[in-house]
Amino acid sequence: MSTAIDNFTKQLHDNLEAVEDRLNSLKKNIQSLPKKTQTEIQSTLDKAKINLDEKKQEFDDYRAKLKTQLEEKESELMSNIEEWKANREAEKLEHRADKAEDYAATMTFLAMAAMDEAEEATLAAIAARLDAEAAVGITEK
Repeated sequence: MSTAIDNFTKQLHDNLEAVEDRLNSLKKNIQSLPKKTQTEIQSTLDKAKINLDEKKQEFDDYRAKLKTQLEEKESELMSNIEEWKANREAEKLEHRADKAEDYAATMTFLAMAAMDEAEEATLAAIAARLDAEAAVGITEK
């Protein structure tokens, strides 16, 4: 394999390991929630909200980048690619490969961002359920 492919696959592997680590952390945190008090859950939720707020602009930038990448991808005709291959237009094919690698990296980052948002949403749902259960407990007494 070429050095470019080796570098790309190593970076992708590293990114996917980061996604896997984040997913395992999220799973562990969610599994431990029933054992936590409402105050602990609210504290964790507050931290998750702060984390999301800090990353919001970065997430929005990546989403905008993804939209642009998708539009570029749609406009790229397969016939052009086949023509580039036939004519050995290395520069155009290199540019296409760079864009494809950047798109893969963007999607991996957005997968991590989605997990952060899923964690915050899960914590918010549990906190809301605890509030509802607390209200029922108060009215039943």
